[in-house]
Amino acid sequence: MLIANHSSFMAFTLMGIPGLESQHLWLSLPFSSMLLIILIGNGAILFLVATEPTLHTPMYLLLALLMVVDLISSLTLLPKLLCLFWFNDRDIAINACLTQMFFIHGASVVRSALLVVMAYDRFVAVCEPLRYNTILSHSLVGRLGLLALAKGVILVLPMPLLLQRLTFCQVVIPHTYCDHMAVVKMACGHTRPNRIYGLFVILLVVGLDLLLIGYSYGLILQAVIRLSSREATFKALNTCSAHIFVILITYIPALFSSLTHRIGRNIPPHAHILLDNLYLLLPSMLNPIIYGIKMKEIRDKVVKCMSRGTV
Repeated sequence: MLIANHSSFMAFTLMGIPGLESQHLWLSLPFSSMLLIILIGNGAILFLVATEPTLHTPMYLLLALLMVVDLISSLTLLPKLLCLFWFNDRDIAINACLTQMFFIHGASVVRSALLVVMAYDRFVAVCEPLRYNTILSHSLVGRLGLLALAKGVILVLPMPLLLQRLTFCQVVIPHTYCDHMAVVKMACGHTRPNRIYGLFVILLVVGLDLLLIGYSYGLILQAVIRLSSREATFKALNTCSAHIFVILITYIPALFSSLTHRIGRNIPPHAHILLDNLYLLLPSMLNPIIYGIKMKEIRDKVVKCMSRGTV
């Protein structure tokens, strides 16, 4: 089906997971379970941070911002995905498709920026513990949060804007959501600017953010090595452990997803799609679990709330 320009049709059609269309109903079970876990986990962390004055510290305020971003990303992706799986609702309007693309990719950029800020938070906590509250004031945390948001908007907004200039030869997107590269592949016009800009964003976000995170943890490691007490060393490493786990589950799937799109031509299409969904949903699902397990303050508040509920 040849399309003259993007305004000559009203909607794209999402295929879902190519090759596994007959299994969509069964696949909806783990995805709906993910949605439930994400809503409960992230909602619980947000509720605790909002209602407990003792958690109104820079570390937990940054954690709350991360939970908000995770919720936005998941709620942008999962409702349409589940409608596709449950009701075979495949059509998505052009503007809705571009909006979904903006929020999904924008949330990924903001999440990455927040992880950089949280790495700086851990650096100050370990290397400058006596000046922690002075350096990381609430106003600074707010400004850093706004900077992370601005980074996401500025870097991702050109993606849908550049797509609006293209003509499309196909309207059936072999994906569960409006991924940038998946939509670019539907175009029959000159897509090199779109591909170059998408790669630029990935290199800038993943490359620069990982460099800054690595630099922060390099300084933390130097400080930990200088500690004479084994107990102090363990405490310092434990302070960073939750953040390290979150970094791993955020960046490793994202890097694999990006590489398979560009060089993994022999990888089955359904593996591409499942990996794309995994890198978006896995952090949102596991972040509250990791922080809930690793952070004593959150564990104590959860136990306290549960004991109140059983009284």
